[in-house]
Amino acid sequence: MKTVWSFIGLHSRQPSGVFSGFEAAEDWIRRNKLSGTLSEFPLDVGTYDHAIANELFAPKKDHQNTPDFIADFSSRLDHFHYEDGARQ
Repeated sequence: MKTVWSFIGLHSRQPSGVFSGFEAAEDWIRRNKLSGTLSEFPLDVGTYDHAIANELFAPKKDHQNTPDFIADFSSRLDHFHYEDGARQ
């Protein structure tokens, strides 16, 4: 499975960087002394579908199959927190 790494700054709602590898992402975070979260996501598949296929989530209520729920669903594979460029 291919993945990407997405960095979202501490006070941001959107990613400020998306990287094909962890090392490149962390180098960028350290170099710029950033604070926020670096998260790994599956490539070419929505997190909702990935979570169901890998038995990480199973819809139990009707609303959990709606477009709004699927669009807001987020299930990252791995993640790390940073403060001033240092992994916490």
